[in-house]
Amino acid sequence: MEITVAKSAGFCFGVKRAIDKAYELAGKENVYTFGPLIHNEEVVNDLKSRGIKVIESEEELYNLSAKDTVIIRSHGVEKRIYNILDSTGANIADATCPFVLKIHKIVERESKAGKNIIIVGNEGHPEVLGIKGWCDSEVTVVDTVQKAQEISFSEGTEVCVVSQTTFNYKKFEDIVEIISKKGYNSNICNTICNATEERQTEARDIARNVDAMIVIGGKSSSNTQKLYEICKNECENTTYIQTIENLDMSSLRGAKHIGITAGASTPNNIIQEVHTNVRVKF
Repeated sequence: MEITVAKSAGFCFGVKRAIDKAYELAGKENVYTFGPLIHNEEVVNDLKSRGIKVIESEEELYNLSAKDTVIIRSHGVEKRIYNILDSTGANIADATCPFVLKIHKIVERESKAGKNIIIVGNEGHPEVLGIKGWCDSEVTVVDTVQKAQEISFSEGTEVCVVSQTTFNYKKFEDIVEIISKKGYNSNICNTICNATEERQTEARDIARNVDAMIVIGGKSSSNTQKLYEICKNECENTTYIQTIENLDMSSLRGAKHIGITAGASTPNNIIQEVHTNVRVKF
C-alpha cells in the first residue's frame, strides 16, 4: 500500500506565528486570547494547561486592566476591539496574520473612498467578522454563486471585492466572474493567501489519484472544511477527522493508495500520528 502525505499539510505561516507568540507568553500571569487562538481543540487545551485563558465575549474585555495581556489571534479582529483594549490599558500581543492585516488596510482605504465592499467568504467566520469591522461603507458577504447573483447595486456603482484568505479559490473565481458581469466599477482583489491556494491545489491533485483520502483538522476549521469539500469532490472515499481517535480504519480497507492532508491549524504531531497508524495497520 502507498501513502501520500501532502507537503503543504499543517500549520501555515500565520498560524505558526500566532502559536509561537502564545507559547512565548505561556507561564506569565494574566495572559488571554480573544477567542480560541486557532481552530484546533488540542492546541487550545494545551495552551489552557499552560495558563493562557480564552476570552469568549466582547463584554469581558471591559474587565481587563494594564496588568493583562491579550493575544489577538491570526484571524484578526474588528477595529473597535483595538479601541476597547486601548481604553482598558491592557497589553496587546497582535498575532494577526499579515495577509489578513493587508485586507483590513484595503477595505478601510476603499470604504473611506466611498466604495461598497464585497467580501467573498463565510459570514460567521472570525476572519470575515474582523474584515467587516474595518469597513466604513456598505458591506456584502457572499459565499455562493447564488448569493453573488442576488447582489443588486446600481450600474456603475464602485465596489471593491476581497476574499477571506482561506476561501476556496475555484469558488472565488466563479463568484468574481458573476460580479464582473454586473456592470459595476469593480476593483477585484484576490486576497486568498498563496499557502491556501497551494494547499487546495495539492489536496485536489492527491485526491484525484488515491483510493481513499484523509483530511485532518479541527471541526470548526473553515479551511479544513474546504479541503474536505475539494477532496470529496475528487475522491468519494474521503474522511474528515480531528485526531487518530476519529479514524474508522475499516473505511480504508482495500485501498491501495491513501492520501493525507491537513488544515492550517493542525499540529505536525497529529499528522505524523495518523500517518504512522495507517502505515502500521495496513
